[in-house]
Amino acid sequence: MEYTVLIFILPLLTFLALGLLGTKLKPNVSGSIGTTVLGICALLAYITAANYFSMPRVDGVRETIIPLHFEWLRFTENLKIELGILLDPISVMMLVVITTVSLMVHIYSLGYMHGERGFQRYYAFLSLFTFSMLGLVVATNIFQMYIFWELVGVSSYLLIGFYYTKPEAVAASKKAFIVTRFADLGFLLGILLLSYYTKTFSFELLTSGDSTLFSQAAGTTFMGCSVMSWAMALIFMGGAGKSAMFPLHIWLPDAMEGPTPVSALIHAATMVVAGVYLVARLFPVYYLETPEVLVLIAVVGAVTSLYAAIVACVQTDIKRVLAFSTISQIGFMMVALGVSGLEGHEGLGYMASMFHLFTHAMFKALLFLGAGAIIHAVHSNEMSHMGGLRKYLPVTHITFLVACLAISGIPPFSGFFSKDEILAATFAFSPVLGITMSFIAALTAFYMFRLYYNIFWGEESSHEHTPHEAPKSMTLPLVFLAVVTVFAGFIPFGHFVSSNGEAYTIHLNWTVAISSVIVAVIAIAAATALYKKKSPVPDRMAAALPKLHHAAYRRFYMDELYLFITKRIIFNHISRPIAWFDRHIIDGSLNGLANVTQRVAYAIRGIQSGQVQQYVYVILLSTVVIAALVLWFL
Repeated sequence: MEYTVLIFILPLLTFLALGLLGTKLKPNVSGSIGTTVLGICALLAYITAANYFSMPRVDGVRETIIPLHFEWLRFTENLKIELGILLDPISVMMLVVITTVSLMVHIYSLGYMHGERGFQRYYAFLSLFTFSMLGLVVATNIFQMYIFWELVGVSSYLLIGFYYTKPEAVAASKKAFIVTRFADLGFLLGILLLSYYTKTFSFELLTSGDSTLFSQAAGTTFMGCSVMSWAMALIFMGGAGKSAMFPLHIWLPDAMEGPTPVSALIHAATMVVAGVYLVARLFPVYYLETPEVLVLIAVVGAVTSLYAAIVACVQTDIKRVLAFSTISQIGFMMVALGVSGLEGHEGLGYMASMFHLFTHAMFKALLFLGAGAIIHAVHSNEMSHMGGLRKYLPVTHITFLVACLAISGIPPFSGFFSKDEILAATFAFSPVLGITMSFIAALTAFYMFRLYYNIFWGEESSHEHTPHEAPKSMTLPLVFLAVVTVFAGFIPFGHFVSSNGEAYTIHLNWTVAISSVIVAVIAIAAATALYKKKSPVPDRMAAALPKLHHAAYRRFYMDELYLFITKRIIFNHISRPIAWFDRHIIDGSLNGLANVTQRVAYAIRGIQSGQVQQYVYVILLSTVVIAALVLWFL
């Protein structure tokens, strides 16, 4: 399967071609080249998936294939960086997800970005991002993953800040880059700790189940925890930053300043699930060596999911509602991986997380692209500027409704099957956690249908121009993703992806399934009563709890807290004293030494006057003095 190298080399070549040729190419040519190349990559990814999953299992387990592997840099016998391609169930699944969503975004952008300044640059950046993400998921070792991990960060910085003339976009791109860099510092430290004690970067060796690799790290402790626990927790820190887990989530809502198709590609389907993919890739290590870190992952995921769901209930910008929805759903996936440490149920949580990653990528990309079609029609992100759009945007309306039903967990849409497996795994782990996640699922159904009714029903807003349906280049991806959303739940996902490579048969837990559907229907009914028609009740509810409502709207002041910590504490009480010490003590000492040297130099510069008579006089005087000293001491 050596041809798989083309899947991520082609986007790199496209980036170089579009980036170097720039404005020499016509915009439609740039878009056509980028879209055609992604179409080829998607086709190759589908062929790879078909070939890989049709291969017979070896001893009941799916085989890991490495079609490409070579040494890139060697520093010492043990310290070397290798590059390659690793194909296993989750990497092949991610190839399909990334290329599919990226292809839909490329096609959609032909209409959405038409006429935009920097069209060629936009498609070059899309290709760079796709290359980075594909390189990340097929990495054979953790250091290769880290290289592409950072490339994904650079790509997202470029795409979020695409509208570089807008201060908000520039600030959002810097915020995303800086916050994720702090998290990536933890990731790098974790990699260094892990590789120092295990003497390897290789995923194959790390996930082989060989406990002797970790014996030295397990026996070394720091602050009451084993070094292995510290290493895996720090690696999770990197994943938490990329996947916008609390409290490193603050960059994601602001990242909506980028073009809406970028939001669909980066912040709904691919980049933000990189953290989930990282934990899944190293799941055998977490499960066998550091199960306590899995509990930490479950707690962080649950807190993040609840926090984001509450905030999403009161946002008025449709892209920010979807942003917090993404954070909440990624939290669901993290919780599923976290509860997989429960003996006897590890297969369920792992499979459910990957299944929800797959289905969520499709319907969340559909939601973001649908939001783009809505913004394209009304030229606003605010719900107050919408209402009654169902008769103007029939295709967008139906596809958006399909995605809302899917994310709410209504059968037979795909979200029902994947989310039900996560809820079943959480109930098996802890009834309290199961009830909490069920409540979050109810909030999800509520805020999604609040969004749906405020856009497509309710009272119409006045518009300068009559809203109209998007062009076919934008609606065709919506229809395709809607079809996938309808039928993806019927895929026997456990037969393709599982924690140990063996076939896992999905069995619906009817108690959990029926109760989750009832809860979702109640939440949808509440949203229908409050938002389908104009009603004073939502305003009364907000007025009844003004502080809670305002706090949720302001994201519980997390941004203000970060600004307080950075500006008031770090800058004023740490950075300013350090700057004063540097300016007055360090610089002052060096400047003083320079001044003394300069004054001495000015004082003695007359010695080198260039006059021979003066030199003879000095030599004669020096000779007399030396002679006198010699005679004195003799």
